[in-house]
Amino acid sequence: MGRKKEEIVIEESPYVVHSKEKALNLSIAEGSMQSVARNLGGNFITPFALSIGGNSFHIGLLSSISGLVNPLGQLRGSRLMEKFSRKKILMGTQSGQIIVYLFIISLAYLFRKDFLVSYLPYFLIVFWGIILHYFFGVGHVSWLSWIGDLVPYKEKGKYFAQRNRIIGFVGIIAFLIGAFVLDIFRTRGFVLFGFTILFGVSVIFRMFGRNLTGRIFNPKFRVGKGYYFTFKDFVKRYDNYGKFAFFQAFFFFSLMLSAPFFAVYMLEDLGFNYVMFTAVAMSSVVFYLVFTPLAGKFSDKYGNIKLLYIAGVLFPFVPLLWVFLEKPMALILFPGLISGIANAAYIIGITDFSYDAVSPQKRGLCFAYTGILVGLGTLGGSLIGGFLIQYSGITFINPIFFVFLLSMVFMIMTALFFLPQIKDERKTDRIRGLSVDLSHPFKMIESDVVWFKNFIYKK
Repeated sequence: MGRKKEEIVIEESPYVVHSKEKALNLSIAEGSMQSVARNLGGNFITPFALSIGGNSFHIGLLSSISGLVNPLGQLRGSRLMEKFSRKKILMGTQSGQIIVYLFIISLAYLFRKDFLVSYLPYFLIVFWGIILHYFFGVGHVSWLSWIGDLVPYKEKGKYFAQRNRIIGFVGIIAFLIGAFVLDIFRTRGFVLFGFTILFGVSVIFRMFGRNLTGRIFNPKFRVGKGYYFTFKDFVKRYDNYGKFAFFQAFFFFSLMLSAPFFAVYMLEDLGFNYVMFTAVAMSSVVFYLVFTPLAGKFSDKYGNIKLLYIAGVLFPFVPLLWVFLEKPMALILFPGLISGIANAAYIIGITDFSYDAVSPQKRGLCFAYTGILVGLGTLGGSLIGGFLIQYSGITFINPIFFVFLLSMVFMIMTALFFLPQIKDERKTDRIRGLSVDLSHPFKMIESDVVWFKNFIYKK
């Protein structure tokens, strides 16, 4: 399951290296197209669900089912790589996603015609939560394997930080434009027509992204004999990567208790318009993009487990602050900032550790099995969170606040239990100069500021 210490290195021709460099640049362009598509489509799916009659339970079901279906698609994708090229698999699933969005657009038309209105949230769950995410999962495992073969081993943190930052900023612009467009149509009483326009543009950018996928260099890859092992074997082994996989599963359970319902809270409890909703929702993304390069640099130098500790400390503060803060600016400056830093640490740490810990032959299967565990965690967290908010009858506190606090507690417990068990897969530098000395707080702050400045500016 883990990466073997002995690896066969094949010397590549200058043409192949040049092709890989061009492929990595094309991957950033392709990711930017897909980022626009996601931010005009998937990031507005909760407001769209509420607009066609959905409630908190539907939102929880939408998030939970998609989280489980995706890894099942990944498992299917890992087996398809035995027979088909990774490019063919990915492009096929991208075509499928385009078709599914056309069906999602049709739900707005059915709602305007008052046809099967009570069933429309469930149609959305089927189209977006099941079919679309199955296609995404099938293609995603091919992409993970493919991109892992293109990025130089010692530069993964740097490359993924750069890629995530670029496609993230493109996505922010798309999200903001989408929010303004949607709010204009909402104020004129045509919000569903606004969703139709956004989803239609999303389809166009998905087509652009698919075209770019076809131009990316795909190194020869064949799954060798003996690579396969069952999900039961994966769970029973519980080695270093297995502990890492279970950490992700329990973390996503804790996260998804609250994460799907921040949007519901803003739109229904706080009464935000779409522009204000977007500003708060995207604040964490902005901060994430600002801190992602630092997380990538930190990963390459000090390893990934330390990044996960940073995320484990910061994430519990996010749902806690949502209980006490209501003003948009406060939500942007506090939970938005903390969530952005935590996400930068978590995403880079998770991504780089996965490539360090798993050999290329077993990468697709391990990622798929990890996805199944994460999907089960997502399913449980989202369903329980949605049920507690909608049907629990809790009266001593706002049910959505109860869910936020429960999420915080489970995040803390998950980090404390799993992170001490996981070890980095490669040798990293020790963090020298950073101190925690509460007996001399001013001296500690001065020392840590010097360390941080040196870390940022030192090449």
